Amino acid sequence: MTAVREALPDGRYGRSRDQRADRTLKIVGAVLGAALLALLGWFGYAYVVGQDVSAEIIKSKVVSDERADAHVEVRKETDVVAHCTVRALSEDGGEVGRKEVRLDAGSDRIDTVVSVRTTSRATAVELMGCGVND
Repeated sequence: MTAVREALPDGRYGRSRDQRADRTLKIVGAVLGAALLALLGWFGYAYVVGQDVSAEIIKSKVVSDERADAHVEVRKETDVVAHCTVRALSEDGGEVGRKEVRLDAGSDRIDTVVSVRTTSRATAVELMGCGVND
């Protein structure tokens, strides 16, 4: 009985099509992966460096049914005029008050207490965001 060969002898006729396709896919995958990492790095750098104003609420206090206070800390460049929006929320999450505060140039770090007038009793105070005045 004779043995039947199903494949060509290894190394005798060069690489097979599957091996060439695998190598091409590996190269394409490596290039796309490197491009994705570079893109993520660029976005991360732009996010961290590109922010002109950074702020956070240090503490908040509901003073009465008509008022809530928030201690806001803002970091910005000295010559930038910025604005921040603070809102008061009721127990069900609805907005019961909102106030926009202008922060003048002259200091790179500002601590301020923002008093928000409310239409009913607030249970939380939230910093909606800060931006640069154009």
